[in-house]
Amino acid sequence: MSAPPPILVARDLVKHFPVRRGLFGRVAAHVKAVDGVSLEIAPGETLALVGESGCGKSTLGRMLLRLVDPTSGTISFMGEDLTRLGEGEMRARRRHMQIVFQDPYASLNPRMTVADIVGEPLRLHAIVPPAGRAARIAELLSLVGLRPEHAQRYPHEFSGGQRQRIGIARALAAEPGLIVGDEPVSALDVSVQAQVINLLRDLQARLGLALVLIAHDLAVVKHVATRVAVMYLGRIVEQGPAEEIFASPRHPYTQALVAAIPRPDPTAPRRALLLEGDVPSPIDPPPGCRFHTRCPHAAPRCRAEDPPLEGAPRATACHFWADIAADLPQPRPPGPGRGRLERLQRRFADAGVAPGR
Repeated sequence: MSAPPPILVARDLVKHFPVRRGLFGRVAAHVKAVDGVSLEIAPGETLALVGESGCGKSTLGRMLLRLVDPTSGTISFMGEDLTRLGEGEMRARRRHMQIVFQDPYASLNPRMTVADIVGEPLRLHAIVPPAGRAARIAELLSLVGLRPEHAQRYPHEFSGGQRQRIGIARALAAEPGLIVGDEPVSALDVSVQAQVINLLRDLQARLGLALVLIAHDLAVVKHVATRVAVMYLGRIVEQGPAEEIFASPRHPYTQALVAAIPRPDPTAPRRALLLEGDVPSPIDPPPGCRFHTRCPHAAPRCRAEDPPLEGAPRATACHFWADIAADLPQPRPPGPGRGRLERLQRRFADAGVAPGR
């Protein structure tokens, strides 16, 4: 059985923001926020865009929905080129493409009740007749874990996690095929982040949504993403299946991000990979590989030649990733005697002391 065609295909996306200076606003430079990104998203798939703050992942996510128009490149959604559509035509397509914003406190209109917020897409796109909107709003609120009586309250009466659930209900109201989550849990407490992530995962499995999850915290997306695309300074440097990315990262930048994930066992062996220096300016990115100014494996070729993103389904933009991966120590499988608890248990057993005494 052949795989379904991708619901969204982006090719060579570029977004350069002009930097104006002087009395007459002359364009002096351009911020190269996204500089040649191509990706595909299949129905029911979760693609995680990860990277440091300022790498361009939020700009890319908004470009996929054409909330920000690309400088160049193409975006095809369900076989239709969105970059060729006018504003009126694009407004009709946005029913099928929704976004969950980062800040749940700023993304909801404080003057509108929850019923008005969630019901607005139903009214704009004429999805449900007026007589049936109240029932549909109650159904959507129940879907995201809220009660129907919450529909008559205002956003200030809810916690941050509940506000984000309202934002998710608003996105689901339009019955979309694709949802972009622009760091949907970064503004929430740690105890609430898991609830919202699990909610998104359950809704995706139930409704068959394609989800683009933007995050800078790899621990958030580790157990949710189907595929991972790692961005650095406006470009994707590595992408592939999530399990492979986390188990054996190839690009030095990905290795540093994975090494920074907190681990529950402080005694577990780990390799510290600290990146030196600051991220270069996106106005004047370095020549060659953009990561070479911070890469511990940089060679003269890296400073002169820009590595292409090659490989499928695993792609890496690094000249020497194979040599770097060969030099990394291989993780040992867990065995007896490893870890503090196991060592104590063995010492008690050797001394003839029963557990709990």
